[in-house]
Order: sequence, then structure tokens, then C-alpha cells
Amino acid sequence: MKTATVRDLRNSFARISRWIEAGESVEVTKRGKAFARLLPVAPPKGRHAPKPDILARLRADFGSFVLPDKTVEHVIHEASASDVERIS
Repeated sequence: MKTATVRDLRNSFARISRWIEAGESVEVTKRGKAFARLLPVAPPKGRHAPKPDILARLRADFGSFVLPDKTVEHVIHEASASDVERIS
């Protein structure tokens, strides 16, 4: 823990604030006696939702079934052709 006087706080606050930003606690003294502590604020705890395991879901729904490349290309071609028909 670092120590700073009231005078240091008044005259060199930028330097002392960098200590606090770096995670240091600072004890403030007045006439040689400690009377306060400056502590860094704890970072807020994130509230993250767990990410879904999409691959596990697909395996549970479809098992090991995989479309061959030719079938996938055919489906894409049909979809793009039907899009063109809808626009025309």
C-alpha cells in the first residue's frame, strides 16, 4: 500500500490517481497519522448468458445425417432461382 499526504493529494493528484488506476490502495496521512484510504473500485461483474451449444443441438436433432455437397448446391440453386422468379 502506498502512502500520500493531504498535500500530495492537493498538488499531485494525477500521479496518485494513476496509482489507484493501477490497482494500488493509497493511505492518506495528515500530520503523520493515517486518516483515510483510497481504494480502486472493483470492476463490475459481467452478467453473461451462457452461449448455446449449437453443434450439440444439431447432432441431437439430426444425428450424423449430412447432406452431400451436390445436394447443398442444388438447394442453393433452387433458392436463388425462386428468388429471381419472385422479383420478376
